[in-house]
Amino acid sequence: MNAASSLKNVPPDAPDRAPAASLPPLPVIGGLTPFSSVDWPGQLAAVVFIAGCPWRCHYCHNPHLQARERHLHWTQVMAFLQSRRALLDAVVFSGGEPLSEPRLPQLIAAVRALGFKTGLHTAGIYPARLAAVLPMLDWVGLDIKTTASRYDTLTGRRGSAAPVANCLDQLLRSDCAFECRTTWHPDWLPEPELLELAQDLKRRGVKHFALQAYRSAPGSPATVFPSDATKHALAASFTCFTYR
Repeated sequence: MNAASSLKNVPPDAPDRAPAASLPPLPVIGGLTPFSSVDWPGQLAAVVFIAGCPWRCHYCHNPHLQARERHLHWTQVMAFLQSRRALLDAVVFSGGEPLSEPRLPQLIAAVRALGFKTGLHTAGIYPARLAAVLPMLDWVGLDIKTTASRYDTLTGRRGSAAPVANCLDQLLRSDCAFECRTTWHPDWLPEPELLELAQDLKRRGVKHFALQAYRSAPGSPATVFPSDATKHALAASFTCFTYR
């Protein structure tokens, strides 16, 4: 089966606020990183991983979090965070796709009540759900996976570029700090198209952009690198450019 014939429709976007009766009794937590200095630039953060993502990106960093399967209870997460008050700056919700969790607004509110800043990693799949939590967030890392024409093939889902554009528009209109970031491999995004993507983001008003090296497994070294000319061009395009 070729990539085009295997494309599936993205699940419909959720309303801004689901009725309480329709919410699952417990959030689906996929894991917890107790300390990170890289998941939110400039902040010492714990990372809460939400299990579940409708996309099937070829280079997914956390494929074990694609299914909605609980690995950790929220009470355990909260007990840990209680013990880290005044020791950590922030909590980042990552995934999977954290916006796949219907109870995310309540989880963010609980974390903020402990005094932590709150951040979100998202692929931009669910614009309405982002709109619901954006006023509660201090920072967002938005994945921009590729150019619009390549999105469906990369994600395995038809129409996947449009919600990402919607989410980026929301962030550009908001007061929330955010970073756009692209995980790069030349087979998925040749360097000329990477530069085209960067120029489009610059035109739209993006100031912070990170290029992330593809790694075949978490913690493994990168094996492909953009040219110095490409990195210089990217650095010249944004107020803040990071290669990591």
